Amino acid sequence: MANILLIEDDGETAEEITLELERFGHAIVTADSGTNGLEAARRDFDVLIVDRLLPGLDGLDVIKTIRSEGIRTPAIVVSALGRLDDRVRGLRAGGDDYLPKPFALIELVARLEAVLRRPAETRETFLRLGPLEIDLLSRCAARSGRRLDLHGRELDLLEYFLRRPGHIVTRSMLLQDVWGYRFEPRSNVVDVHMSKLRRKVDRPDETPLFRNVRGQGYRLDEPR
Repeated sequence: MANILLIEDDGETAEEITLELERFGHAIVTADSGTNGLEAARRDFDVLIVDRLLPGLDGLDVIKTIRSEGIRTPAIVVSALGRLDDRVRGLRAGGDDYLPKPFALIELVARLEAVLRRPAETRETFLRLGPLEIDLLSRCAARSGRRLDLHGRELDLLEYFLRRPGHIVTRSMLLQDVWGYRFEPRSNVVDVHMSKLRRKVDRPDETPLFRNVRGQGYRLDEPR
């Protein structure tokens, strides 16, 4: 099963694609505009399916933006613009495949399966932001050469923030993408783990990298 983000403004098309992919066991999250899709695409998905012509923000601009932010989630572009130069533009924007409309749903499924079969080695295994770094293979993290004693969820949290430098991360995003919750539990689990992580990353004699964003969540910034 894959977690898929579908960015499609046509409700009927979105429903048809959702029903077909759910029939193959996939989990689908939908967004009906480029603006909403961009925000959702910053979360953890296995594949993005992105319509080209969207309200608020063009689908290719969505892909260009997340690629500039270091997000490498595979993206399949679907579009009524099917000329050769349109397909080339979609691939150069960072798309991994381009499927002109109209298309048979079974072809979309086949292309999705092909994208999912691509080697996972293309994902980054070493992340760095200023003095902060994490080796995803050895599950080790350090700041300015000082090894950080992080375990389990703390390492997951640090990886999540390092993939989104400078962006506000809400508690809801962490609950959904790091803990896998699809509801808001009545607990302070996020705040407890974030407090532990921040104490280990930001010592009193160091410039803080983690920041509270009042009423919204947290942000990881590179020191200036």
